[in-house]
Amino acid sequence: MSDPTIGQKLKRHRKAAKLTQEQLAERAQVSIEIVRKLEQGARRSARMDTLHALARALGVATTALLGDATEAAARAEPDHRPLSLAGIRRAVAPVCGIDGTLLTAPAGDPPTLDALTARLRTVDRTYQRNDYATALAELPPLLADAQAAVDVAADRDRPAAYALLARTRHLAGNLLIQLRAGDLAQTALSGALDAARVSGDQVVAATVIQGMTWLLMRQGRLAEAAELAVSTADQVEPRFSRATPGQLAAWGWLLVGAAAAYARDNQPGTATDLVDAARAAAVRIGERAPEPGHLMMVGGFDPGRVQMARVENAAVAGDPGRVLDLAQLVPPGPTPVGSSWQRHRLDVAWAYAAQRQYGDATGVLLELRGLAPAWLRQQRYARDIVEVIVDGRRRAMSDEEAELASLVGCAL
Repeated sequence: MSDPTIGQKLKRHRKAAKLTQEQLAERAQVSIEIVRKLEQGARRSARMDTLHALARALGVATTALLGDATEAAARAEPDHRPLSLAGIRRAVAPVCGIDGTLLTAPAGDPPTLDALTARLRTVDRTYQRNDYATALAELPPLLADAQAAVDVAADRDRPAAYALLARTRHLAGNLLIQLRAGDLAQTALSGALDAARVSGDQVVAATVIQGMTWLLMRQGRLAEAAELAVSTADQVEPRFSRATPGQLAAWGWLLVGAAAAYARDNQPGTATDLVDAARAAAVRIGERAPEPGHLMMVGGFDPGRVQMARVENAAVAGDPGRVLDLAQLVPPGPTPVGSSWQRHRLDVAWAYAAQRQYGDATGVLLELRGLAPAWLRQQRYARDIVEVIVDGRRRAMSDEEAELASLVGCAL
């Protein structure tokens, strides 16, 4: 017997709550047609924000409604010409012969670990600037050289070589998540975790787990994401009196990821507790000088980033007023982790749109279009916000609004 669909689970929970379809739609503030079509099987999936609203109205976790169509709903993306993944696919999942030898491998000796680290930092900055096309071009040869460096490393250099390989694969996984190439991202992150285990570097390993948590949430696997992040955080919890900034940041990122999963699964109290703990780590980091080896892991994890998590969780809870109040405490301008700040600004745009302040919402989206058009194009969240603006406008759209709609794939 196949697993129940979203519609079947929705109907079961609605009847248990003794609600009619009309009452559920009104309580969740969604269209009655959505409820009907889901339960009838005419729609196999729904946007995650719709599922959150329905779950809140029923008083159940969002995961209680997720069925076979979860991943399809989570990976929905606007129509656009995708960037070619051929090169990074060959690097992340190379072809090997029967003896494990790579079909193609870099010729000659690989660069030194210091040279590869410098290249990794350059590609990471490119990724943070949302220049995905350049990052896609630079990562494949870097991945190949990092693997070659592991293959030839002397015993004393093997831990550092494997840590570098893990960080490089982790960056590739993050990029692939942004590009909604979930299966390939999972391959990259699994390889990153394997390399991190061999390296013995717990900070790198924990940071890779945070990337996996993000991927699981993108796939709608909220309970697994929360469990993975919390269990890993328990294993690596640092002693604040002796912890390095890298250890504190790795732990803090895990808590933020777990909080995001719990918030999406309608467990706001747990999410708040986790964010409070993450803020303590961020404050402690500010009191210490970061160690050079983990700058990429520490970068961007500060009290401002934690405040963005509070804003995000308020948006997930459907509270636009609280979003705008909390957002006033977020420092202006992008942090070193650009996509985090950009995602935060989408929460602000959503709050404005939810309060019918369409001009303010459009202004935030135009700001993001100027700052990170490649990133914005990938965001289903942006598409949903533009649809709200388009539906709510009583006058004709301006040229800028029409361009926004076209960028994110919103049908006019």
